[in-house]
Amino acid sequence: MEKLLLIGIDTRSMLNSALKLDYDIYSTSYFSTSDTPAIKNQKIILNEEDGLSCGVFEEEFNSEKLIEISKDYIDEVDYIIPISGISPTEFSRKDQKKILGNTNVKHIENKYKFYQKIKYEFKTPKTFYISDVDEAYEINNNHPESQFILKPVQGSGGYDINILNNNEDIQFNKGDFILQEYVHGINLSSSVLSTKNDAKTIMNSRLLTIHDFEKNNSFIYVGNILPLTEKSIMSNINDIDKINNLMMETSEKLSHKFNLIGSNGVDYILNETGLYVIEINSRLQGTFECIEKSLGINMLDAHIKACMGEIVEIPKPKYYSYKKIIYSPTRMKYEKIDLNNIFDLPHIGSITEKSEPLLTIIDKDKNFEKLYEKVEIASKKVNDAAIRYQQGIE
Repeated sequence: MEKLLLIGIDTRSMLNSALKLDYDIYSTSYFSTSDTPAIKNQKIILNEEDGLSCGVFEEEFNSEKLIEISKDYIDEVDYIIPISGISPTEFSRKDQKKILGNTNVKHIENKYKFYQKIKYEFKTPKTFYISDVDEAYEINNNHPESQFILKPVQGSGGYDINILNNNEDIQFNKGDFILQEYVHGINLSSSVLSTKNDAKTIMNSRLLTIHDFEKNNSFIYVGNILPLTEKSIMSNINDIDKINNLMMETSEKLSHKFNLIGSNGVDYILNETGLYVIEINSRLQGTFECIEKSLGINMLDAHIKACMGEIVEIPKPKYYSYKKIIYSPTRMKYEKIDLNNIFDLPHIGSITEKSEPLLTIIDKDKNFEKLYEKVEIASKKVNDAAIRYQQGIE
């Protein structure tokens, strides 16, 4: 039996799909959720125990360490699928040959190089590479008609993104940054399956950030609702079919332009002036489980087959599906919460720090309003549990 390694921040959802396929599965992840399937060949960095803090993800996570502890697995397996948090460029040339997915991603992961590649062909925000904050303010002053956001040149999940404001003292963290025109609008996303010769959009979705719920300046990824309809876009949009068709056409063009294979995602912002391309996620996306629930297919199987030259038959959506990541409103010691639509669960007694990812709500329903209500009720119950814990220790 061929051996397959899943490696990334959290492999839970992919493991559930992988275990239905004819492979000997290996897994290395950062997070150790209590609902992650236990398998023979498995390594987890974060040690969750009663009374111990899970720490701050941005401070603790290191992709190099994840690859380092996986070295024996990497040498042993036939195939590797990197998930969120790991770039194919971090593997050796020899090991890249085992990757099921894209390996030539430098012009995609580097947001400024990506902008340079698409700026004449696709509608996209003005983007500048900057060396320091003073340069950012200078560009801002030279373009008084525009508002800008500061982004890391490489990164995902919406972390370390700040609106540039002359009244605030913004500090550069480690790494390189871009200054990008801030486009107000609706966040959308496409999921595309690609072979070397073909590309097909599986589904479009409404992409959600913390800003959608709290109306603050946080762009951290929270989840998705799919498929994209007049209801799920949650805005007054007239011609949803036109938007869906434009997203499909654009995503497939981008897939061909960057020679993508497997399952990939394209993020957009839609406003009254048009559809803006923001970035490509050249890997399996956060919509993974939502698509499985909506279509009734195995997305890992679809990804593998696309990498090997076959695009599976895509059925029509049977359900709406909604994913919402809950970031803990307080410092919380986790106790069992009686809900059947929560996943990525901490171990009982472990401590999640304030604003760190606590768990994920995922549900489906044929009725959009019922689905939205179910997820929001679950969201309130989880947040109330965190607040009750905090009140109990004060």
